[in-house]
Amino acid sequence: MKNLVLLTFCLILALFLVLQGPLLGALFLGFLLFSGYALLQGHTPARILAMAWSSIWKVRLLFIVFMLIGMLTGAWRASGTIAYLVSLFSQMIHPAGFLPLAFLANCAVSFLLGSSFATAATMGVVSMNIGLSLGVPPLFTGGAILSGVYFGDRMSPVSTSAMLVCALTGTNIYRNIRSMARSAFAPFLLACAAYLALGLRGSAGGLPAETGLSGLASLYSFSPWLLLPALSILACSFLKVPVRWNMAVSIALASALALWQQGMAPSDLLRSLILGFRSPVPALSSLADGGGMVSMLKVAAIVCLSSSYAGIFEATGLLDGLKGKFEKLAARRGSAPAFAAAGLFSSLIACNQTFAIILTHQFCSRFGLSREKFALALEDSAVILSPLVPWSIACAVVLDATGSQAGAVLFAFYLYLIPLWNLWRGRGL
Repeated sequence: MKNLVLLTFCLILALFLVLQGPLLGALFLGFLLFSGYALLQGHTPARILAMAWSSIWKVRLLFIVFMLIGMLTGAWRASGTIAYLVSLFSQMIHPAGFLPLAFLANCAVSFLLGSSFATAATMGVVSMNIGLSLGVPPLFTGGAILSGVYFGDRMSPVSTSAMLVCALTGTNIYRNIRSMARSAFAPFLLACAAYLALGLRGSAGGLPAETGLSGLASLYSFSPWLLLPALSILACSFLKVPVRWNMAVSIALASALALWQQGMAPSDLLRSLILGFRSPVPALSSLADGGGMVSMLKVAAIVCLSSSYAGIFEATGLLDGLKGKFEKLAARRGSAPAFAAAGLFSSLIACNQTFAIILTHQFCSRFGLSREKFALALEDSAVILSPLVPWSIACAVVLDATGSQAGAVLFAFYLYLIPLWNLWRGRGL
């Protein structure tokens, strides 16, 4: 019966994927399916709702953070901070080392934004345009972009996935970032070397005359002051300021710059914070538009529905069979291979990073690791394996935004060097 329920859920996800239906619809049907299984086990509807609510309650603080992240990205777009960062990094890209520089530029922007999708829509688009003009194969550039945008998604202090891991494991995000930096140091260097070697094989022309940046420069009044919101994120992170206050400071600075540097009306700024920034020039919408609290509602809903499963799984023992298999693998081979297998399995069936993280957390919850090691293992498995699955939202959205093909995942070196490096070294798990 358990296997039938899980198989039905996988089929629902697959059907919605093929028909390009909304993921929330698939997750809601999954909730009804798992609730129905709990009813058959004898649980009352009230008890099932209590199970679901108990899991959602554990991650309740995430929803406040999500709204702050929405305000942050809206304010950064309104102030011109994102456009200025993209402009600066684009000027540093030269033909001789385009691929490693594109990788590093997307790493830096994603670390500051904490969002793979926002980075792909800005720095990623510009990187692809430059790469095409230089004659670099799009698969190579797409791989560098995919690697770079998930560098920050994994270990930025304002990343939603990093926040989710902290909420699930009860850990401190700054401690997790230090652990992640140590874990990723060698894979990061190896990825840079791989992109450099790959870039030397490609052709190199002159820098492109037009990448959309001249349009951004006409939309905003550029000034070094626009770096303040980004620098405040770095400074507050160094000082270990609580993440919510860290984002609040950056939002305040970006809002002030939008009012005084860009001359935005207060009503337009408020609209950008809530509904997202909208460019007055339609041609620049793909680079400039986005952000706002409303943009995070879908993410919050996905986390809410995905989290609700955890309580039902625990009370009904629905995942006990799969848990047992991963536990046996951990006992025979160690926790690192078991986490990699659980993360890959979750990523293949979940179709989105959030649910993959929650599933992997469920599968590996009885491995007996400390909270900090558990958090690192989640970051080094489910978080960076989801973008390697072409049908996952984590991969498809980035590839679509940048005009890359599915084959680009083969060149996303950083993403699979991390689990491979951990498997080789064991990482003490």
